[in-house]
Amino acid sequence: MELKSNHASPVLTDPTPLNKSRLVNRLPYAQSGGSFSSGKCVTISRKKPGKLDDVLPNGWLDAMRSSSPPRKKFIIDCNVDVPSDDSDNAYCSWMLNYPSALKSFEQIARNAKSKKIAIFLDYDGTLSPIVDDPDRAFMSNAMRSTVRNVSKYFPTAIITGRSRDKVYELVGLTELCYAGSHGMDILSPVSDSVSDDHPNCIKSTDQEGKVLNLFQPAREFIPMIDEVFRTLVENTNGIKGAKVENHKFCASVHYRNVDEKSWPTIAQCVHDILKDYPRLLLTHGRKVLEIRPVIDWNKGKAVEFLLESLGLSESDDVLPIYIGDDKSDEDAFKVLREGNRGYGILVSSVPKESSAHYSLKDTSEVKKFLKALVGWKKKLEVGRRSI
Repeated sequence: MELKSNHASPVLTDPTPLNKSRLVNRLPYAQSGGSFSSGKCVTISRKKPGKLDDVLPNGWLDAMRSSSPPRKKFIIDCNVDVPSDDSDNAYCSWMLNYPSALKSFEQIARNAKSKKIAIFLDYDGTLSPIVDDPDRAFMSNAMRSTVRNVSKYFPTAIITGRSRDKVYELVGLTELCYAGSHGMDILSPVSDSVSDDHPNCIKSTDQEGKVLNLFQPAREFIPMIDEVFRTLVENTNGIKGAKVENHKFCASVHYRNVDEKSWPTIAQCVHDILKDYPRLLLTHGRKVLEIRPVIDWNKGKAVEFLLESLGLSESDDVLPIYIGDDKSDEDAFKVLREGNRGYGILVSSVPKESSAHYSLKDTSEVKKFLKALVGWKKKLEVGRRSI
């Protein structure tokens, strides 16, 4: 297996899939993890979108609007009686069910005192701000330093909808585990609890002699995602502001920079393409349509797999904490809520229903919370050494 290194420690690149589509070799660009805006045409015949007869009644447009609420910067304090508008009041009422993880830190720390904490983090909107161009969603140096410090004290993983290679490039920390494509592409330590003959697991050794697992439960879908990606690029080519990304095991169509009048055209275009791919499904993110394989796998399953890989799944003294901001993170929140296994923390500056236990308003609060965890752990260790 080939090794690819951008930093001090290499990241495994993926093996070539066994079942190649005949389209893959004759199309002009076959990179995974890449993105294309309106530009060069490919060799797939272009389809005009339908007459919007499908997406108007099927609820796609409503889902696009509801999953893309306007982002509001809050400077309100829900504990202070100050004049506020209705949206401020709604947010404060919402926080009664999803209290601030910062203000609830002492309670979280008490429950975590005798347990091993494992940290799971989304990337966009959690470690980096949401920006108009997803290729420029950079995390700050301060955030990178904070995450590095967290990984010194707790097992830490990034679970994102982006490709694994891309998020590793953006984060650049070799100390972490990485799960891309909503958990369908995981690079993690090897654990005895993960079977040696698992059909979707490949073991390899990096240059430092560390044995790693490359887990890809949707590997057979790579050629299909490639085809859909290229078709999406061609068929959205004339829609100003549309951007298509290939995350290897899923493809995404960003409409953040598309005039809302053109959203029905985007939706119908995606709908028309998916009609030819019954093994793929559509999910909604924040101003993005995501096309994924129809398999029983998501970020919640990825959390469970990573806990196994880290040797933490069979222990009652483990407290997983998952921080994320998007709809896809709800699967992880649900897994942690079941049986009170851990804490989900939703990053949101607007009220929304969630399976999370706590909330944080934005990336700056995420950084404060992670710093608080590190400070608390350091204090515990100092206390133990002094006994």
